[in-house]
Amino acid sequence: MLDMRGKACLTMLGDSPLVAETPAHLLDDEVTPTARMFIRNNGRTPRIAGEADRWRLRIDGEVEQPLETMIGELKRSHDQVTLRLVLECGGNGRSFFTPKAKGNPWTVGGVSCAEWTGVRLADVLAATRLKPSAIYTGHYGADPTLDDRTDVPSLSRGMRIDKALEPHTLIAFKLNGEDIPVVHGGPVRLVVPGWPGSLSAKWLTRIWIRDREHDGPGMGGFSYRLPRTPIAPGSEGDAADMAIIESMPVRSILTFPADDAVLPAGTRRIEVRGHAWAGDNQVTSVDVSIDRGAHWSRAALHAPVNRYAWQHFVAEVDFATAGHHEVWCRATDSGGNSQPVVATNWNPQGYGANPVHRLRLFVAR
Repeated sequence: MLDMRGKACLTMLGDSPLVAETPAHLLDDEVTPTARMFIRNNGRTPRIAGEADRWRLRIDGEVEQPLETMIGELKRSHDQVTLRLVLECGGNGRSFFTPKAKGNPWTVGGVSCAEWTGVRLADVLAATRLKPSAIYTGHYGADPTLDDRTDVPSLSRGMRIDKALEPHTLIAFKLNGEDIPVVHGGPVRLVVPGWPGSLSAKWLTRIWIRDREHDGPGMGGFSYRLPRTPIAPGSEGDAADMAIIESMPVRSILTFPADDAVLPAGTRRIEVRGHAWAGDNQVTSVDVSIDRGAHWSRAALHAPVNRYAWQHFVAEVDFATAGHHEVWCRATDSGGNSQPVVATNWNPQGYGANPVHRLRLFVAR
């Protein structure tokens, strides 16, 4: 378990780089507390000194007016917005693949839905006057590599320019109303909701506007890519047939009760609840099952507070007997996509696994 001041007892998946996921029952809040947010680093956490407002950011490349500014100036020059946004690791769900794929064995806890405050990246880019040749971004942060190099990036990913201009994509400097903690990318980071969290560069120092697809570390080969054509589980795959992950898949999780909870003797009906989200899409329904998918019943689903916020759901389930039971949940999105019963589209790096979430319960005799 993670032992860090200001953080809950997250499940450690790695310490070099630091990676920790949140147990599902700690994600029950509609707004994820900062203490309960997952951690995914690619390099080392940088040492941050000086005033946050004096942190410098450069935007250059395919722009008419390159920008070299401080965060305090961005705050003064642009409208600030606060949005509730899902941030999800691209490998969330990886442990559900058979056979195992490479990478950290995420279950369902590589996700959060916190309140982020910042300025719209689109507003900042407008001031740079993008050239017609601007089609992609490249993101850079201040984190050293695992061998403490600062002359090369530990990770540098990018996105199509239309996603950069989407009004929910932020240069953020507050998390749940407070300055962003260093472990979560403070003093300033990108927040690119609905797409893999690796795009939401921490400790942001530069955005390079490019006339071609970005080719930084984390953009080539099998990194954050899925097969265009399904491949046999366990096979090597063909890097030339891989496509960059953009919108994340539909997913739902049960956050109450906790997994492996023991319910009092005589319990025959309980309320279960959780959240659902679907990348660029909206969740249209969530269903629950207590007979391993033979029958499904519809949960009550709340509308999102804003686009890219997760959607809370509640359902009542009945148990005919004491003993062991499972509750499954399955979400469907506005594109007609539903969670599969088992993880599909196996790939070497283990992205996109979104099977139904299963909650184990025991009713005491």
